[in-house]
Amino acid sequence: MKKVLIVIPAYNEEKNILRVYNSIMDYNKKNKTNYDVIVINDCSTDGTSEVCHKNDIPVVDLIHNLGIGGAVQTGYKYACYHDYDVAVQFDGDGQHDIRYVKDIVNPILEAKADMVIGSRFVEEKSTFKSTKARRVGIKIISAFMKFVTHKKIYDVTSGFRAINKEIIYDFALSYPNEYPEPITTAEILKKKYRVNEVAVEMKERIGGVSSIRAWKSAYYMMNVCLALLIIKTRRYKRCR
Repeated sequence: MKKVLIVIPAYNEEKNILRVYNSIMDYNKKNKTNYDVIVINDCSTDGTSEVCHKNDIPVVDLIHNLGIGGAVQTGYKYACYHDYDVAVQFDGDGQHDIRYVKDIVNPILEAKADMVIGSRFVEEKSTFKSTKARRVGIKIISAFMKFVTHKKIYDVTSGFRAINKEIIYDFALSYPNEYPEPITTAEILKKKYRVNEVAVEMKERIGGVSSIRAWKSAYYMMNVCLALLIIKTRRYKRCR
């Protein structure tokens, strides 16, 4: 049986993390799945670590705040060390729906894709919509992504995605700290991996505050687009 790990990066998610973990465990029980979970506590200043330890939630407590890129890479290092076949990035804020994990994992298990992105935009499934400014920014980044990689990716900033064993190894060795989702997607495409998108529904946060503030949206978009242009000039090869 293939081993699937759900990696949950968490920073100040004490109000959310137990509910998110329980949703995965309940899904496992009802559907006879066996998704493992690891929470990467990114040196939270609230009670995230205490909630995890009190409720026997598997957790790695980082002693320094590494940011989203460092936290997620820690999860991939864990997945690589423990020889998982598939790793799924899954938010700790309640936005991602466990019911869709099978949709992003199955194409990998069936050897039809190397990375699968859970997308809000390939079909209009989600009732939750991000701000208009952010949607415009995502479209612009998507256009740059196509220019750089010659492949259309609709939800370029989605953090709900699954990767196979080869990419787990790749990400365990090298992973960007800033803008990790669009940057790694572009790099993976340049390395000729197969990247698919599947439609998922996302929900509003059940607590806490998004790490990307409205005033940062334009700055985020410009920096991602510049980074993508740099990626276009580079040559990439697979780690294995």
